[in-house]
Amino acid sequence: MLPFDKTLIIIPTYNEIDNIERMITTLFELHKGVNLLIIEDGSPDGTADVVKKFQEVYPTQLHMIQRTGKLGLGTAYVTGFKWALEREYQFIFEMDCDFSHDPAQVPDLLEAAQTNDLVIGSRYIDGIRIINWPFRRLLLSYLASIYTRFITNIPVFDTTGGFKCFSRKALESLDLENIISKGYIFQLELNYKVWAKGLKVKEVPIIFYERRDGQSKMAGGIIFEALYSVLRLRVHRILGKL
Repeated sequence: MLPFDKTLIIIPTYNEIDNIERMITTLFELHKGVNLLIIEDGSPDGTADVVKKFQEVYPTQLHMIQRTGKLGLGTAYVTGFKWALEREYQFIFEMDCDFSHDPAQVPDLLEAAQTNDLVIGSRYIDGIRIINWPFRRLLLSYLASIYTRFITNIPVFDTTGGFKCFSRKALESLDLENIISKGYIFQLELNYKVWAKGLKVKEVPIIFYERRDGQSKMAGGIIFEALYSVLRLRVHRILGKL
């Protein structure tokens, strides 16, 4: 039996009024005992109000941290990690609110986390497992993963995926005050640092769905951040600064 009562799923939100109610109800219906932490960045669309309504239904399982302004994906997860480590959670998930990550696949990652320190839901093992992405975006993402593996030597095929599960041990090994990246490359940085410490990293296949409702938060310039950040991580490891 999987330890859902020791598991926390962290979901950052900004303008997720189209998805938040369905995500909360789906997770709690599928996985009895699981805990959910929403990191809400001041959405003007009323996302926080929906969460507060459901906190009355799930007072011990549904939590929310409200922040003022859109402060970034990386800082949202760091805030959530610190919150989790102050409590007794043993398995901590990252997950998107837009259903690009299938809530039904949470047990696949949690099961693998029983014997690994970081489990990554991978779009690029057992074939390319992405639904409804335009070819240009798919090619860019896949080539970025190849470039990252070449520069860093990390044995991970999906280096920037955002559906993952950390053991408590993995998060405790990280210096959360010294995370360089703020945007989507945050995912790569955490993967790299956990792997560089000699902890066990495993990929499990997932199906990634393009966002069904709402608008994508992906902004331009990410590819340039990726090129620079990958080189910087490699140099920091060589210099012993990780």
